[in-house]
Amino acid sequence: MNIVDLHTHSDKSDGSYAPCDLVDYAIEKGLTAFALTDHDTTDGLDEAIAYAADKPVEVIPGIELSTEYQGRDIHIVGIDIDHHSPGFLSHLKSFQDSRINRNIKMCNNLREAGIDITFDKLQAEFPDSVITRSHYAKYLLAHGYIKDLKEAFDRYVGDHCKYYVPREKITPAQAVSLILEAGGIPILAHPVLYHMTKGQLETLVSELKAAGLIGIEAVYRTYTPADEREIKRLAAKFGLCISGGSDFHGTAKPNLDLATGYGKLFIPKEILTNLRAFRHKTPKIFFTDLDGTLLTTEKKISPKTRQELHRFMAEGNYLAISSGRPLKSILEIIRLNELDYDNQYAIAFNGSLIYHCPSQKKLLEQTLTIEQACRIAKLSLSLGIFCQTYDDEHILIPYEGPEIGRYTETVLVPYQILPRFPEGITQPPCKVLCISLDHPEKLTDLASLLQQELPEEINCVLSNPNYLEVFPITSGKGSAVTALCQLLDIPIDHSYAAGDEENDLSMLQAAGCGIAMRNGRESLKEAADIVTEEDNDHDGLAPVIHGMI
Repeated sequence: MNIVDLHTHSDKSDGSYAPCDLVDYAIEKGLTAFALTDHDTTDGLDEAIAYAADKPVEVIPGIELSTEYQGRDIHIVGIDIDHHSPGFLSHLKSFQDSRINRNIKMCNNLREAGIDITFDKLQAEFPDSVITRSHYAKYLLAHGYIKDLKEAFDRYVGDHCKYYVPREKITPAQAVSLILEAGGIPILAHPVLYHMTKGQLETLVSELKAAGLIGIEAVYRTYTPADEREIKRLAAKFGLCISGGSDFHGTAKPNLDLATGYGKLFIPKEILTNLRAFRHKTPKIFFTDLDGTLLTTEKKISPKTRQELHRFMAEGNYLAISSGRPLKSILEIIRLNELDYDNQYAIAFNGSLIYHCPSQKKLLEQTLTIEQACRIAKLSLSLGIFCQTYDDEHILIPYEGPEIGRYTETVLVPYQILPRFPEGITQPPCKVLCISLDHPEKLTDLASLLQQELPEEINCVLSNPNYLEVFPITSGKGSAVTALCQLLDIPIDHSYAAGDEENDLSMLQAAGCGIAMRNGRESLKEAADIVTEEDNDHDGLAPVIHGMI
């Protein structure tokens, strides 16, 4: 029937079926494939995979990692993992050691309550299993301390019981990264069960998307039709694939069956196919501003951030450096910081120019007319506000003053004084920049006047409190995100954009995931999917880029 189940458990964690028995039962249920996703262990995978080698069902190597987020237990399922990866196994052992220490403490607590239990006795009763609270419940029931399994959680091992000991856990984002490092597909398990508000869940999903989350469990045994619709909506919003699973545990969860859950669950093979296609075929693209974002205050890229960019690009992804700077300045920053990649683009003049760095070709260029540039410049100068524009090689200015001195400290492009400015402009420019160092409030008035003078012809945005950027209405950083994704045939939900100033807002809004710097404007933070934990001088972007891989 081409049905699958991407979330199941064996007796290697807290299920009741041995791995081989689970294979036989999957065949009986008519499954094409199932993922064995035991809690924090891969011990049953080799057994199940070997047993199924000549049988009509695929065993997908998987795991379910227990994590903690804002005081909640959050589970991340990983499928198609390389469960023999040395790095993955090393991390897994540290998780298991943490679980063992917790279990020893819990046994000590229960002994103080008069229960004859030790960790050795618990292990002897459930050999070759990763001990969970379900095993405690079974032990207490078998030895006559409780009447049913529910009583164990109500009195002894539930979250709020005095005998319970919480385990030190990794974060969900760390679990996502670990699964990706093992070559797997990370999936947020049963999000409805976390009882989060809509806003809380969207924040979690946004953070995990930035970390590299690929799927979300939208088809699950306990979901109502409304639950399923809501999670599918969330998947669509954040560009995630849907996944599905019964969370089968055998007799540990009575009436819950493999593949069909409580009777109505149905997971078509297309869900698995889509997850695999998403991981293998679609690259990602990172749009990043320079000043205040990728660059430190000293206008450099830190070694840690550069290292994460190298890793990101080594995976076949794309980088688009998007700035208000002229193209020549962006290319110089790329050279000075050794950012030389095959899949690299420069987006100059706030999105008006898209340039492919390796081929040195302009892919898209939008300009103001000479008439528009002259009207903008004249109005700016009439208010006592310095302004400048550009040709291919120079910054064009009306006179030499402190404004051009400040600007060229960081924008490494020569300037040229036009004796008849702005009439001397001969090339339609991509933008005009208006600068007010002493009275930045004048720029707000200028923007308002320009919008009245040239309605539906120009965009006016601040790139910092002293700089007003004026460029064609059809361009902008957000428009460049859309245009480049279309040119490269990259889905918009595979795009990330990071910035700190008002001229970055459209870029963050257009990308699949918008990232605001901690040092950025509050308006950007409000619009962003993620706000970095650190600023641009303290590797704010590094962990976010790491999570994209």
